[in-house]
Amino acid sequence: MDLDRIKGILRKFAEVEARGVSPLYEHLASQAAEDDDVAGLLSVARDGEARGTLLMAAAHRLVQADPIHPLSRYYPSLGGFDGVDSETWPLFRSFLLERADKARALIASRYTQTNEVRRAALLYPGVARAAKEAGGKVAVLEVGCSAGLLLGLDRFGYRYQCDGGEQLTAGPAKAAVGLHCALDLAPGAVAPKLPKKLAVLDRAGLDRAPVDLSDEDELAWLEACVWADQPDRIRLLRTAAAEQAKHRPRLIAGDGVDDLPSAAASLDGPLVVVTSHALAYFPPERRAAFVAALASLAESRPLWWVSEEFYGAGLDVVLPGRSDLVGGGLATLGVVRWENGRPEAHALARTAPHGQRMTWLPL
Repeated sequence: MDLDRIKGILRKFAEVEARGVSPLYEHLASQAAEDDDVAGLLSVARDGEARGTLLMAAAHRLVQADPIHPLSRYYPSLGGFDGVDSETWPLFRSFLLERADKARALIASRYTQTNEVRRAALLYPGVARAAKEAGGKVAVLEVGCSAGLLLGLDRFGYRYQCDGGEQLTAGPAKAAVGLHCALDLAPGAVAPKLPKKLAVLDRAGLDRAPVDLSDEDELAWLEACVWADQPDRIRLLRTAAAEQAKHRPRLIAGDGVDDLPSAAASLDGPLVVVTSHALAYFPPERRAAFVAALASLAESRPLWWVSEEFYGAGLDVVLPGRSDLVGGGLATLGVVRWENGRPEAHALARTAPHGQRMTWLPL
């Protein structure tokens, strides 16, 4: 990939993804977008993987490995307390270029692998709806599962704070992982009715490179993919990882399209296929192929697709023409079921990227 295109990717990351969310990454990415040497580190990324998140994750991993470096004082994930100032970028630039070979090795060999635990609070209402339609019990297959932490969504506790003051709760009362999510109501919308429990018959995850959390280096990379000035997300990741060690899900290495039928065949019962910010990493033609693969599977078994993705990353294939679901930096929670070969799709909510908030839509 040419340097100008990489710089454009970094600039967009700073202006669209990081702005208002991560002051540190907004600053670093915007500066990197104007720096040939730092931006050029991404030139060794695999096809389609040159992303601002990958550069930031590689830098984060290197700071983890050298936590006494002065740069760490800007990394709350490592105990730093300093906000962005005139020294942040010069320190970051020199730190990264002094370790350019290590940075390139990470960028060339790694994917951006996030496992945002709070997204379970966004997915829970969608999976609950599918389970109700299925008669109460379902098997869950997550495509793009990373370490598979979201596969434990039936074991988490949930607290939804409605904009009118009402509070909705779901999940086990004494869950080790407790998630909080603000729940706004769009005009004409009614708050969802959530079951206290989900009955999951079986579960598995499919990923091109599943993360083994028993490997300390793999766990460190997963933590490095969390934005460094959001330490609460890392603490939650560690809590969920410790809980998962007691209930390890089956993780399957494979392609999200080509290996979907065999992964699905390994699970019995009504099947809920879950994706959460995974299809954005698929080329557009593979997104359409993924939806076609789901439709094919639905010909022989009850199947639901619970999608928490940006509208243009797949849901638009089965729910076209919804301009109201575009933009604002928000994804869409959708549920799709196929009846007699035809998709029945519903957009349930607009969702914040890290699971902190959703806006419920009128049905």
